[in-house]
Amino acid sequence: MNKTVLITGAAGFLGSHLCDLFILKKYKVIGIDNLVTGNLKNLSHLIKNSNFKFKKIDITKNFKINEKIDFILHFASPASPIDYLKIPLETMRVGSLGTENILKIALENKATILIASTSEIYGDPLEHPQKESYYGNVNPIGPRGVYDEAKRFQEALTTAYHTFHG
Repeated sequence: MNKTVLITGAAGFLGSHLCDLFILKKYKVIGIDNLVTGNLKNLSHLIKNSNFKFKKIDITKNFKINEKIDFILHFASPASPIDYLKIPLETMRVGSLGTENILKIALENKATILIASTSEIYGDPLEHPQKESYYGNVNPIGPRGVYDEAKRFQEALTTAYHTFHG
C-alpha cells in the first residue's frame, strides 16, 4: 500500500518539486495550495497522474482531508519579499492559523510533519557561522517582520504541539 503525503504550498516552486519527487518515489500525493502566490502551471504535468490530487484550499480556514495522511510537508507561505509585503496579513495567518490547522491534521492522522523554515528569520546574524544555540538579531516590526515572525511563530507552535502531544 502506498503511503500518502500531504504537501502544502504545492503549487509553489519548492512545493511543486516536492510533489514531483514523491510521485517519482511512488507515494500518493495530495497537494494543497490557495494559489495566491503559487501557480497551477507548476503542477499541470501531474494532474492526470492517478497518484496525485490537487485541492485548492486556504489552510488558514478550517478544512478536512478525508483520507489517511502518513506524512505532511508544510511549505505554504509567501516567500518573496514582493509577495509578503503585498499580503502581510495573509503571510502572518499562514504561519499561525494555517500551521495550527496543519498540525491538527497531523495529530488526527498520527502523521509525521516537516515544516519549512529558513535561517533568514533570524535576521542579520551577529556571528558567522551561526550555531544551533544562536537565536538571532531580529527586528519584529521591520519590513521583513511579517515573514520572519510568522515563521518564528510556526516553529514555536510546532515545538509546543510536539511538547504537549508527544
